[in-house]
Amino acid sequence: MTPDHTPHPPPTQPPTRLLSKPTTPQTSRHRVHQQPPLRALTDRDRFLLSTGHYAIGLYSALAEVGTIPVGELATYGTDESRLPMSGMAPYTPGMEVSGGSLGHGLTVAVGIALGLRHQGNDARVFNFLSDGELDEGSTWEAAMGAHHHELGNLTALVDTNALQADGATGTVLSVEPAEEKWRACGWFTQRVDGNDVEALLRALDAAAEQAALVGRPSVILCDTRVGRGVPLLENREKAHFMHIESDEWAIRRQQLTTGHDTTATTGTEA
Repeated sequence: MTPDHTPHPPPTQPPTRLLSKPTTPQTSRHRVHQQPPLRALTDRDRFLLSTGHYAIGLYSALAEVGTIPVGELATYGTDESRLPMSGMAPYTPGMEVSGGSLGHGLTVAVGIALGLRHQGNDARVFNFLSDGELDEGSTWEAAMGAHHHELGNLTALVDTNALQADGATGTVLSVEPAEEKWRACGWFTQRVDGNDVEALLRALDAAAEQAALVGRPSVILCDTRVGRGVPLLENREKAHFMHIESDEWAIRRQQLTTGHDTTATTGTEA
């Protein structure tokens, strides 16, 4: 999605949507097997966006694969649009669930993955959630349930940006060492630079390979930076919720389109 697809400043949380841009579309386009119309295909892979407010990133991928018209992206966040700030399953094409009630995504994903297996359906389930959701007990209950039921058809991607609405994740409620906790729950665990597309794709391939052999759920912890690609936002202290002025929106466009250095710190696989 380019700046011109959203000609008006979005009402809330543009930085978090920017940071998820590499992770969400790349997962949907390259490793999730879908084609329109999605709901008519019972063997489609399911991509559940628990962080519903990241929907703008998913919309760009859905437009690229033809689920929604590219021109419709310009209606994002406007009255009567099918593309609200937080995607809604009843009327947003390609949205498997209505996200936004943080902590619910993984529980829904476990239920779908279990149901598909009971049906003899080989489709896979991908759940995109945030590190803030690791504060929720329901997330860990789902994690234990997925291991108990040996759901090798389930992959979770955790946006580990170390920031949530009330401040730094490490200050509000530390989730580290996250890798050790997921492993203790029986998940195949990897950690990568979430802004490195190639690293992310390699991790998704590794998750698929081990699932076929072992039959256990996979999690990829994606270390990301809030506002990645826009120094104006990257360097802002309180970047989870913010209002962007019209002149700042123009600067954002310029920074995203001039090809400035966007090298991220390299993550490590675990």
